[in-house]
Order: sequence, then structure tokens, then C-alpha cells
Amino acid sequence: MSEFAIAHEAVRVGRPAVPARTRAEREDAEEALLAACATRSRGGGERATAEAPDPHRTCFERDLDRIQHSRAFRRLAGKCQVFIAPDDDHLRTRLTHAIEVCQVAVSVSRAIGLNVALTAAAATGHDCGHGPAGHASEGALSPFLTVGFHHAVFGADVVLAPLNLCRETLDAIRNHSWNRPPPATPEGEVVAWADRVAYVCHDFEDAVAAGIVTAAALPTAVTDVLGPDRRTQLHRLITAMVDTVSTTGVVGMRDPEASALDAFRAFNFDRIYLRPASVAQAERVTCLLRQLTEWFIEHPEELDGHAWGDPVAAAVRHVSGMTDRFALALAVERLGWDAADLPRGV
Repeated sequence: MSEFAIAHEAVRVGRPAVPARTRAEREDAEEALLAACATRSRGGGERATAEAPDPHRTCFERDLDRIQHSRAFRRLAGKCQVFIAPDDDHLRTRLTHAIEVCQVAVSVSRAIGLNVALTAAAATGHDCGHGPAGHASEGALSPFLTVGFHHAVFGADVVLAPLNLCRETLDAIRNHSWNRPPPATPEGEVVAWADRVAYVCHDFEDAVAAGIVTAAALPTAVTDVLGPDRRTQLHRLITAMVDTVSTTGVVGMRDPEASALDAFRAFNFDRIYLRPASVAQAERVTCLLRQLTEWFIEHPEELDGHAWGDPVAAAVRHVSGMTDRFALALAVERLGWDAADLPRGV
């Protein structure tokens, strides 16, 4: 009897052609494979609490694994991208959005010789700080914190802090939003662009599926350059980024694609995000989340025994971690909201 367990005796692939490479050997290989300004795994990996290196994974591969296995990442499945707790399961959630951002970012980083593991880790974790009901939660929760509530900062500094991630990963997450300082790494900058590329394209596709706009409503300033459908749009935007970096050595996007992306985003704001029904929905969400936060400030014993020091900060952290449906259910159960008055998905 062999000392090695074999699950299926008939399924064999032969011995590896070369011995498995250690983490250190793979870090050596990065020197030849990565672009000059790409972030190296060796020399990176500075964490708030020092840890011994993994024998096989680079520091950024380790970060990606930790994020993917975290509860904060899993909860994104219940947090909306645009439409609150929609009945249509095909509409994006924050989880599927993060996956699509990762796909776009990795497609760019791989092609231009950046650190793919760092890119994937930052893209996967970039929205873990989002509260329920999308960006409305930022306005709802900001008054409770002296520094305000910004999902990118909150994700890096609070939600993901227990994972002890690398400084470079946290920086890319903290600064992926365009109203934040530029990321410190080119991988972080790629993630910032990928976030905008992904959400502009897929939010429009979801709005069409939800019957809010028609595919034909997209301006010719967009369709003439990027095409009429998400697949074509993503291909052209990713290609524009790769070509721009290859030509200039700087992470960015050439015209005319950059201008078309701006026009696309402006259309989405006008017809999707800031349409009257969406604004009214955001107002109800803001009211609901503030009332929930105030309730937990007054009832700290309901926070499952967790102690985060300041009871206000504890309440904000608790409410911000809720999924859409859980927050709506609590509004009925604890606050006495009528289910008919709850924010609607579409």
C-alpha cells in the first residue's frame, strides 16, 4: 500500500516536470517578468503585525486568500450595487461587482507586467467597507463619525484591519475611489480605473434589464467609440488602457475612449443614479440607516457582546456590515417600520 493517498487510482498526470518552486524562487522570477515600476513581492508585505513569510505564497497572494475567505467579502453578496435587495437575482451585487472589477484589473495588469496578485487582492477587497444600500450608506453614517464614513477608508482601516493585510494592498483599497488621493502603486491605480470601467458598463446593463432605460438610449458619443454592449465596451476600454500604458509608461486611458467613458458615466448619473426614484429611495435609506444606528447606540447590549470601545463607532460598524435585507428586516422588527414604506429595489 502506497504511503500516499490516491483518490482515484486510474487518474494520473505523472510527476511534475520540475520541482515545485518556493516562494523565494518565485519572487526571484518576478525580477525578470515584471515591469520596471511594478510592485515586487520581495521587500513588500509590510504588515501592522509582523508575520513569518509563507513558504509557497507571496505576500500579496496571501492577502488575496485572506480577503476571499473573509466574512466581509462574503457579505457583499447581500449588499446591492445599484438596486436595493432586488427580486431579480441576475442584477449585480457588491460581490459580483468586485469580481468583475478584479477581472478587468487583472486583464490590464497581466498584459502590462504588473503584480497580478496585488492587483487581484486590492480589486477583490476594494468594496468591503461598503454599507448596505450602496453609496446612500455613506451619507447616512457619516454624521456619526468625526472623520465621516467613506467606504474605501472604512474598508481598509476598520473592516479589513483584522486580516493584517500588506501596506500596499490596504493603500490600494483605501485610495481606489477617485475622490481620494492617488494610490501609491501602479497596481492600485489600475484598480481605480478598473472600478470605474466595470461599474459604468455593468450598471447600464442592469438598468436596461430592470427596465429603467433602453439600450438604444445610450448616446452615440459612447456607442460610436465603445460599442453598444458590455462585452464590446469592456474589450475596447481594457485595450485602450493596455495600449496607453505600453505607449506612455503611465497608467491611464487614451482619447477617444477616456472621453467616451466620461460620457457614459455622466449618462448613468443622469438616467440611473440620480433619477427621481433613485433619489427618493436614497432618502428613505438614509433615514432608515440613521434610525438603526441610533437604536444600536441606545442598545449596545444588542451588539452580540462585541466591544469596539466607542459605542457610536461600534454601532456604525455593526450597521455598516449589514446586508440590505437584514437592515430592512431590522427596520421592521426593531424600529416599527411598515414593510410598505421600505426602500424598493427597482
